[in-house]
Amino acid sequence: MTISRSEAARPSRRASALVPDRDCPLCPRLVAFREANRAREPLWHNAPVAPFGDITARLLIVGLAPGMQGANRTGRPFTGDYAGDLLYATLLEYGFAKGSYQARPDDGLKLADCRIANAVHCVPPQNKPLPVEINTCRQFLVANLETMPKLRAIVALGRIAHDSVLKPLGLKASQAPFGHGAVHQAGRFKLYDSYHCSRYNTNTGVLTTDMFRSVFAKVKADLD
Repeated sequence: MTISRSEAARPSRRASALVPDRDCPLCPRLVAFREANRAREPLWHNAPVAPFGDITARLLIVGLAPGMQGANRTGRPFTGDYAGDLLYATLLEYGFAKGSYQARPDDGLKLADCRIANAVHCVPPQNKPLPVEINTCRQFLVANLETMPKLRAIVALGRIAHDSVLKPLGLKASQAPFGHGAVHQAGRFKLYDSYHCSRYNTNTGVLTTDMFRSVFAKVKADLD
């Protein structure tokens, strides 16, 4: 299957880029939030967060957006907050990462046959991007999908990530409803759904460690 950009938002010539510019102007609300964060915390990353991992990986993990205290601060996806603690521990367990995760971008952790990106590249207020922001930023996710030559498996962390991936894969929501542990076929790709590994989901019991591990165990078995 060929991924098409026809469903992706393409408001500027940046559509072929893998990550927005540091001062990307495309989403006014996120721009204002970014500028306020820069003024308050000038030593933080406070910019669009680039994907992490090798472009030749067979697995792509898609999250929602950078967390305020996590990737927005450190500049690396899922680095510096609880979601990263659970995600990277799981990736290390199943061989999708090597080294030691110490919640900072210079900890030496490397991904193995795995890449991580977000549906929205800038931190949104209250961790809630607007639909127009999700649609606008999808062009960068599409560009990443198109430039991963060995891509076979996509793990969507949460419904927004799931929905954002459906359009470039050519799937309708009715064909591939979101559900934890669900697997959807799209040509040569498989889309695996998981509840997001946020502290809220784990604290409320929506997602347990075993539930999260089971998704990556399935991915590992299918890729092997």
